[in-house]
Parts: sequence; structure tokens; C-alpha cells
Amino acid sequence: MGLAVTLLFGKINSEKYLERCEHSFLPAAPTALPRALEEMKRESRQIKIDRRLTGSSIIDEPLQQVIQFALRDYIQYWYYTLSDDESFLLEVRKTTQNALVQFATRSKEVDWQPYFTTRLVNDFAAHLHVFRKAQQRIEDSKQKKDVSEEFVDTFFEVEVEMEKEVCRDLICTSVKDEEAFLRDLCEILLYLFLPPGDFHNKNMRYFLRETLAKGILLPLINQLSDPDYINQYIIWLIRDANCNYEAFLNIIKLSDKVVELEAVRDRAAEELQYLRSLDTAGDDISTIKNQINSLLFVKKICESRVQRLNSGKEVDRLKLAANFGKLCTIPLDNILMNNVALQFFMDYMQQTGGQAHLFFWLTVEGYRVTAQQQLDVLRSAQKDGKRQSNQTKGLLRAAAVGVYDQYLSEKASPRVHVDDNLVSKLAEKLNYEDTTPEIFDDIQRKVYEIMLKDEQFYPSFRQNPLYVRMLAELDMLKDPSIRGSDDGDLESFNGSPTGSLNSSLDDLSNASSEDSLQLQVSISDTVHADYEPYPVAGVCNDHGKTYALYAITVQRRNPDGSDDVWKTYRRYSDFHDFHMRITEQFENLSNLLKLPGKKTFNNMDKDFLGKRKKDLNTYLQLLINPEIIRACPGLIPYVNEFLENKAYSKGKGDFARKMDTLVNPLRNSMRNVSNVVKSIPDSLAEGMTKVSDNMDKLGHELKHTFLKVPPLKPEEDSEHVRVSAQLDDNVDDNIPLRVMLLLMDEVFDLKDKNHWLRRNIKNLLQQLIRATYGDTINRKIVDHVDWMTSPEQVAETVKRFRDSFWPNGILAESAPRREKAIRMRSRVAAKTKMLVIMPDELKHIIGAETTRKGILRVFEMFQYNQLNRRLVYVFLEGFLETLFPQYKFRELFIKLHSRSQRLQKYKQKSQSVQVASSQKR
Repeated sequence: MGLAVTLLFGKINSEKYLERCEHSFLPAAPTALPRALEEMKRESRQIKIDRRLTGSSIIDEPLQQVIQFALRDYIQYWYYTLSDDESFLLEVRKTTQNALVQFATRSKEVDWQPYFTTRLVNDFAAHLHVFRKAQQRIEDSKQKKDVSEEFVDTFFEVEVEMEKEVCRDLICTSVKDEEAFLRDLCEILLYLFLPPGDFHNKNMRYFLRETLAKGILLPLINQLSDPDYINQYIIWLIRDANCNYEAFLNIIKLSDKVVELEAVRDRAAEELQYLRSLDTAGDDISTIKNQINSLLFVKKICESRVQRLNSGKEVDRLKLAANFGKLCTIPLDNILMNNVALQFFMDYMQQTGGQAHLFFWLTVEGYRVTAQQQLDVLRSAQKDGKRQSNQTKGLLRAAAVGVYDQYLSEKASPRVHVDDNLVSKLAEKLNYEDTTPEIFDDIQRKVYEIMLKDEQFYPSFRQNPLYVRMLAELDMLKDPSIRGSDDGDLESFNGSPTGSLNSSLDDLSNASSEDSLQLQVSISDTVHADYEPYPVAGVCNDHGKTYALYAITVQRRNPDGSDDVWKTYRRYSDFHDFHMRITEQFENLSNLLKLPGKKTFNNMDKDFLGKRKKDLNTYLQLLINPEIIRACPGLIPYVNEFLENKAYSKGKGDFARKMDTLVNPLRNSMRNVSNVVKSIPDSLAEGMTKVSDNMDKLGHELKHTFLKVPPLKPEEDSEHVRVSAQLDDNVDDNIPLRVMLLLMDEVFDLKDKNHWLRRNIKNLLQQLIRATYGDTINRKIVDHVDWMTSPEQVAETVKRFRDSFWPNGILAESAPRREKAIRMRSRVAAKTKMLVIMPDELKHIIGAETTRKGILRVFEMFQYNQLNRRLVYVFLEGFLETLFPQYKFRELFIKLHSRSQRLQKYKQKSQSVQVASSQKR
């Protein structure tokens, strides 16, 4: 009992003591902490944020929606499982908006025109340059082209040789290295855009870095690098272009991918099965049969190509055509007047040592044109009372003597050997008579005859591989690997679905040629009695409009031996309309048939009508030439319709004919490129230098118009330098147009062609563009860049991004990868689209084969995912260097890419080479 009392007493006293100690040593709890806890427990108030980002309301509204959707779908869905406190979300949103404000402010201070008009184009050209060199290296090493890994390795080896300090192989081929690169890059961007307090908050920085790198940039780069996505984009981009059947067949014939051919073949088989199942009657039967025939033709071509590729018997189509094909005959006249054909004939003449004859002929052509121009100027000046006779004639004589000395005199080297009597007569004329544009005509005709008939020149040229290559560039090369069907597989099939030369159906070709031989056509000298008696045509007046009417006599031999003869009357506009129709249907005709040009003033002059009648007669005779008919199956119906004794029904509208008249001078000017370029010296023709001194004085304005071009810097090593490095930045201020022209040169690989002619073609192209459309193009480029960076267009871009990622405000699901057959058919469709949009004028200037190779090279470049990634990163690097010129982003990228083993090996190799070269010295 006593013990219990003692324990109770001790317990009570101990509690009192402890209570006194607690109050004496520990302060009382402050009232703010319970109040703060009370505030946290209350319902959170609505957050107010500043919605201004870029200073433009039309941009800020969709951009705020993108931020809201991104926070909702990438952060909120997992954050709310951890906490219902929205302060973290508020901080993330504020930080994101601060970064966007900094980005918008910096973007407004940057002039984007140099980036879009120069840097972007140059980066693309450099990428294409590396791709082309890698292709050449693979071909030279005779490796298999379809081994993509080997090609990718070769590509990055060429990149190292060109860039010297950078190689992007790791980030383009390794997912791990790519993610590390993006993390480093995003952390640098966050350092630039975020306030210091937010950046030093590691949790916030790492969170934003991972979201930006793996949630935004990496998926975007994956999509932009996908070849199938690019092919679909190409098809969408060229959606307004109509794909013609001939372009589609050309792509099928040129395809070396079995999977592409099999995909098209299988699709054609499906369509055939569907069409054969249809229950049709009446007119529909004919339509269905035509469709079935076309599909059977496509199917047969695909099967033939697949069989050839699988058997390993695929050979170069040029060699195949040279050995087994029927080659068209191109007259020497056409070769000399067509710049594409001329380059191959020039190469051949240099191989055989006959270049002096050709250069003489070209020089005389140039002299004639320039002299005639100067004499016309002289006559005009004399009418105005000005006197320039002695000076002009003296320069003409000096130029003529220069031609004589360089090619015909005894000291000429090499000398053109012709009849001594002709040379003596020419020397006498130069000494005692006034020089005229026709002073060299007799000798020029003799030189032409030598080139035409001498076995070592034109006759042998027709048996040379260069002749086959020339036909390919003129798009006149028949493909002997594609034949008409002889096995009866085709239903009511009577030839190719189109009049394509490349279809090369012999039966149709032979039938057409037989018909053509029974036709004789000429423009007669007799005219209708109602017309004024011009000896070449009738001149009539219709509602105040005067025009010429040409009487065409047509004679046709019937199978029974009798002849039908009739006359039909056609205006020049009828000829023009007919020419447009047949050259559209048969593209290769535009290289052979040249319609006399349209004249706006004094077109009723008697002498002019006489000349036009002669030219139209030549046109008609060439039109019914058997070689032309064989080259263009299906042409005869058009010719018969044009020559029928009835009113001609024009297939083209008046506007189309006027537009063709405007476009044709550019096209036809290339036919006479020799008349301008022929007089220009080059290292290939050293003997022409003295002539050029006098020709510079005579045709200064003409030559200034065509030959003022941006000079190239001395080539250190043009194979391993960037494209723009060859431009002289001090020449003129039209940088955008110059770089774009250089891009064209890179696409079509003009540097490796005939240097003399190719360089002058390029110069002529540049000057034509600059003289006619250069300022307009440059202004349009600048205006387009301004439009691209305008608030309205930026807002549209943000809206498209929002609608593609969040259609109807819902996060889009990842699109499933399309079936392989569909992707292959998209490849074929994209190639066809790209081939169709190439204008005929470009083919006439640089050649059809060169145009096709250039377009297909660009297409093939986009079919490698790793290479596409490299191009995207190059564009991104250029963008950041432009956005932050004050920071050393170039040096930063060099450090980020320095981990490449390929780059390190290249540097070690370069150092060893330098050491070895220094030791030799």
C-alpha cells in the first residue's frame, strides 16, 4: 500500500516537472503555421497567367492551345496520380511560356532571308553533292547498289572528306547516340531560354530536357526522315500535275527494284480481275477492253523487268540498244543545230582529230550572225544620219581575217584542209572587197560536206557509242528489251497504249511507215482566185484582220495504184496549233521538228511570206519523213487530219497558242545556241582566241547579254568542297539566284559533261533567267520568305501542327506502318510525279537522259532513312546558327560530333599524310 502511494506521488510530480521544463525551454508554436496549413487545405483558387507570348494574338491563341494539350497529354495524366497540387503544373507552364517569349523575341531580331535563300539551299546542294559522290564511288568499286549499309558507310566517308571537321554518322545510325546528342542540344537551348533560377533547378531542367528531346524533337525527326512520309509528301505537293502514261511506263522500265515492280504487277493483276468481272454492254465494252489492254501491257513490262533483274542478266540499256536496237538517223544538220546533240558530236570530233573542221564551221556561224547584226545596226544608223561605216567594216574585216588566219592560213594549227582555189578566192576577197556575212559560205559548205561524207567523221559517228548516248539524251532511243506481245495474251491488243517511242512496237511502227510513204505534200504556188495573187499564199481580210492562207497540195497513192490529189488551205495559226498538239503527244518530235517562228510586225511582207512558205515546206517534208514516222508510231492519224480537205479544227485555244509563242523563243533559242556560242573561245579550241578579240568588239552587247556570268573561284579540290565555296561572293549581290542556279548544276551533274558546250549552256541559261526573269525571281524569293515568316503564315503553321498532333483536340494515335506493297507503289507514284513536272524546255537544254538521271538521283537520295536524318540535322544546325549568331554554335557542333570514330580516323590519316609530305620536302 505504501509502495503504491509512493509511485503515484512520483508520477504526478514528474509530469508537473516535465511540463515546466517544456514551457521553459521550447517556445510556443506560432500561429502562422496552422494558418498556412489551413490555407493549403482550402480549395485552390483559379490560376491566372499572362497569355501573351509572341506579341501577335493570331499566333498566341493556337500556341496556347498547343501548350495546354501538351501539358494535358504528356504531364497531367501521370502527375495527378502523385499529387493534386497544381503549383508544379503552373511552374512548368510559366517556364515554357518564358522560353517561348525568349524564342519569339530572338526570332524577330533575325533576318531570315539569308538562311532560307542561301544557307538552306546550299546545305541541300552539299547533301546532294555527297550523295552523288557516294554513288560514283560505289559504281567505281563495282559494289552492289542495293546493299544499303555499304552505301550509307560510303556516304559518311564522303561527308568527312567534304566537311573535314564534322561527321554525323553516330547520330544518324545509332539511336543511343542520337538521344544523347538531343539531350545535350536541348540542355544548351534551355540554358539560353530559361531564367537562371529555373535552369539551375535540376528537377525542372531534366524534366523539360527529356520532354523536349524524346517527346517532341525525336518523334518529329523520325517522321521527317521516313522515306515513305517523304514520298507521300511529294505526291501531295505535286498533286495538281497530271501523270501521263508514258512517264509511268518510263519509270517502270527504268526501275531496278524488284519489290517496286512486283507491287505494281500485283496491283495491275487485281485491277484486271475486277475489270474482267464487270458485266458491261454497248460502248462500255470498248472502254473496258482498252483499260484491260493497258493493264496487260503494264503487267507484261513488270514481269519482263522482274525476270531480267532476278536472272542477273540486266545490262545497260545504251549498250543493249547499240547492239540490238533500231537506231534513228539524225541528219548532220539537226546535230549541228541542236545543242544537246552537238556536245556528243564535238566529243567525237575531238577523239578523231577533226575538231578543227567543227570549230571552223561553228566559228563561221558565229561570225555570220554577229556580222549580220552589226550590219543591221549600221543600216539603221545610216538611216538616222549617223556615220559608223568605216569603224564597223574595219572590225568586220579584222574578225574575218582572224578566222582565216586561225583555220585556213599556212600558219594555222590545226589547219582546215580544203580546196586551195577556194582559199585563194577567199584571201582575194579579204584583200580587195568589203567583208560580208556570207564571205565564208563557200568554204563552210565544203567543210560541211567533208564532215558529212568523210568516213572518219559523221558516218563513223553514227556507229559510235556516243551516238547512242546522244539519242538517249534526245529521248529518241528505242528500248529493244520491250517488245510487242506475240503470245496472244493481250485482248484485242493492237500496240502500246500510247504513242511512246520507248514502247518500240515494231508492228505498229512498220505499218505507219508504209502509210507515210504513199503521201506527198507541198505548198503550191497557185492560190485561190479570191485572194490577192501572192506567189506563196493567199492574203485575205476577215473582219478587219489580215492573214496569210497557204495552199497545200496533197497527193496520196491508193493500193490499186491510182492517185488522189486535193488542195487544202491552212493559216499559220493552224500550223502552230498542229505543232503544239503533236509535240505534246510525241515529246521526241520537239527535238526534230522546228516550226518557223511567229512574227508580230510586217508579217504580210512579200519576202517574208516567201521565206515562211519555204520553211513550212521544209517542215512538212520532215513531218512525213519515214524516219520520223518510225520514231513516232501513231503520228499518221494526226497528219491525215491536218491535211484533209476541210476546215481544220483547232485543238488548242487562242490563249494556249499565245503562251506557247512566248515560251518558244526560250526553247528555240537553244537550237541556235551555236550561233551565239560558236564564236566564243575555250581551252579546247586554242586557235579561237584571236578571233574572240575581234568578236568581242563586234558583238559586245550580244556577248555581254549572254556571257556575263558569276566567275568561279579557283578550284582547290572541287570534289571535296561545299557547293557555295566555288562562288565568288564579291561578284554581285544576287546571291539567292546564283546559289539556286548552282543547285541546278549539282542536281544534273553538268560539271562532268562536255565542258566547252555545257559551260556555255549554263551561262546562257543564267543570263536568260537574269535578263528576263532574274529580278522577278529574286523579288519573288524575297517576298516568299517574308510571307513564310509573317504572323499569318506562322499562325497557320502552328494550327497545322496542332491539328495534326491533336485532331479535334484529341492526341493522335501513332499511325500504323503501311504495308510494303503500298509503300512501293507510293515510290513509283512519287517518281512519276517528279518526272512529269520537269518542263520540256529543260530536256531540250540539257538532254532528256540527263534530266531523268538528275530527277531520279534526287528521289533516290530521299529513300535512305539515315541520310534523311543527316539532312534534317544539317538544317537544324543551320537554323540554330542563324538564330544565335553571337554564340559559337559551329564550334559546339564540332565538339558534339567529335565522338565519331570515322572522323577520328580521317584526322589521323590527314595528319600522317601531312607529316609524310613535310618529310619529303
